[in-house]
Amino acid sequence: MTVRNENQTTIEADPALPVIRIVREFDAPPERVFAAFTDPELLTRWLGPTATSVRLDHWDARDGGAYRYTMVADGQDLVTFWGSFHQVRSPDRLVQTQSMHGVGDGAVLNTLTFTDLGDGRTRLTDQTLTDTLEGRDAIIASGMDQGVIAGYRALDDLLRD
Repeated sequence: MTVRNENQTTIEADPALPVIRIVREFDAPPERVFAAFTDPELLTRWLGPTATSVRLDHWDARDGGAYRYTMVADGQDLVTFWGSFHQVRSPDRLVQTQSMHGVGDGAVLNTLTFTDLGDGRTRLTDQTLTDTLEGRDAIIASGMDQGVIAGYRALDDLLRD
């Protein structure tokens, strides 16, 4: 499966591997894009679908740190995510685990790389490894592609400011 939108967000899932790969370019240098993924004040301004907001319960973006946040819409909690930061290496690499309340028993491993394309541009590659193909398919079926695409559009706006 491959999904591509007009803003060049590519979401791919190899049918034989429990991996989701997202690639997106941004008109900002890696330091700024990386900060948008690690600074809690910036993260809450762009993460998730358009009609949601993010409530951070805990955010400690450092090697060995942890996080917990909830997506909220119309005053109602939608879903809670939590995990650990394994590597926070500005401006080029972020590795974290993530669990989602009510979805499976395990955690996924997210590896994000921020590649400097020159001229103030960055390519973000986000590889999500799940423990099973069924887990990967459940993530895809959740509508995550729409949340990712909408969030990255909001991130474009944030990075322009």
